[in-house]
Amino acid sequence: MEISVKSGNPQKQRSACVVVGVFEPRRLSAAAAQIDEASGGYLAALLRRGDMEGKPGQSLLLYNVPNTLADRVLLVGCGKEREFGLRQYRQAVAEATRVLNTGGAMEAVYYLTDLPLRGFDAAARVQQAAIAVREAVYRFDRLKSRKETDRRPLRKVVLTVPGRRELADGERAARMGSAIADGMDLARDLGNLPGNICTPTYLAEQALSLAESHDAVETEVLEREDMERLGMGALLSVSRGSRQPPKLIVSHYRGGGDQAPLVLVGKGLTFDAGGISLKPAADMDQMKYDMCGGAGVLGTLHAVATLELPVNVIGVVPSSENLPDGAANKPGDIVTSMSGQTIEILNTDAEGRLILCDALTYCERFQPAAVIDLATLTGACVVALGRHAHGLLGNHRALTHELLNAGQQAGDRAWELPLWEEYQEQLDSPFADMANIGGKEAGTITAACFLSRFTRKFRWAHLDIAGTAWLTGKEKGATGRPVPLLVQFIAQRADQGG
Repeated sequence: MEISVKSGNPQKQRSACVVVGVFEPRRLSAAAAQIDEASGGYLAALLRRGDMEGKPGQSLLLYNVPNTLADRVLLVGCGKEREFGLRQYRQAVAEATRVLNTGGAMEAVYYLTDLPLRGFDAAARVQQAAIAVREAVYRFDRLKSRKETDRRPLRKVVLTVPGRRELADGERAARMGSAIADGMDLARDLGNLPGNICTPTYLAEQALSLAESHDAVETEVLEREDMERLGMGALLSVSRGSRQPPKLIVSHYRGGGDQAPLVLVGKGLTFDAGGISLKPAADMDQMKYDMCGGAGVLGTLHAVATLELPVNVIGVVPSSENLPDGAANKPGDIVTSMSGQTIEILNTDAEGRLILCDALTYCERFQPAAVIDLATLTGACVVALGRHAHGLLGNHRALTHELLNAGQQAGDRAWELPLWEEYQEQLDSPFADMANIGGKEAGTITAACFLSRFTRKFRWAHLDIAGTAWLTGKEKGATGRPVPLLVQFIAQRADQGG
């Protein structure tokens, strides 16, 4: 999909289609009003006749509108103008894209980017539109024997800005949005693959391929023997129940000279059956998504490398399966982590924190500017926040605020939960330095408390993406989140000199 930026009047665009918005009830947007004036009131007459109300999800494709140069004009419903926000904006862009992708117009000029959107300037609207266009056409069908093909799919989208002065910023925003969409597509593809294909070895191979695609990226993969030498007893204990060998994937993006790196740590459980603490059979197929943290790290690195941002970023992905076996962890087992701290495993289904804690300790060698881990860690986070916001906790207030702001600007929001010392008591164990679970109460917080014990030597934030990394129901599939948040965060760091 080619995405570009231009300015100009809608009625003068020589294009297969011009896309404009209509607010409820039957209120033309500014661009639509320009076309209406040029056409002698053609659009207003259609609306008065009741052809379209302007509700979200509505669209009306018109041909040969008088005194316009485009073959088609697509009217897209935007809802009530006073309620128009980022969600409605994305819905309008996505609706237009879906209609055009099956309607025969292979290129179109979108004037939806001219719609007023509080808190988002012209460049930000372009960035959001570029992502929404790509999300609307994403399809995962590589494993189907018969693939659906659109006869004349949408191939080129032009996003408009108010004038020539906004062109440079708009072009940068379109490039940023396209790079984020590329990273999301990579993360979604990896997440949607089944566990019999996307194994730890496959995930490592994709990280190596990423390095081959970008000169500034270098990847190394640590094997079981390497982890044994490092004393990663927590990570290795999870892998004992699987025939698939564990991998510790370490990818370096070097774009910032001698700056201290930002380190992203992604949980890479390519399938999680719960181990001996077996999960219920219903919906267990969704546990292929337990590696979406690792997929998000690779997707973010891909976007950062594509944008050639002047920063150093390291991606660390501990990867394993968690299956029941005679050699698997048992409730009551005690393991020794790389940090030397001992852990009593009360529930083998709380395995993500076991692989993450050794990866976090490993990060100390990089002397990082900050470490952010992302993990589909707790069902409690889904209960607390649903599928809209990532859970965010950390040990450095400025870092958490920076992430919250980046999420707001990226439209990929997080919500901060407390990480108070009082919660640490729930992890007390009479036999080891800590237990791997803290009971039913505050499950997301106690999981972060566990991880915090391995992050005392650096600034750290934790994103619990259990509710946001994938969708269920008819829209079932990986989302590619939190790639937008992380790329926005890193880009802002780059603008500030790292």
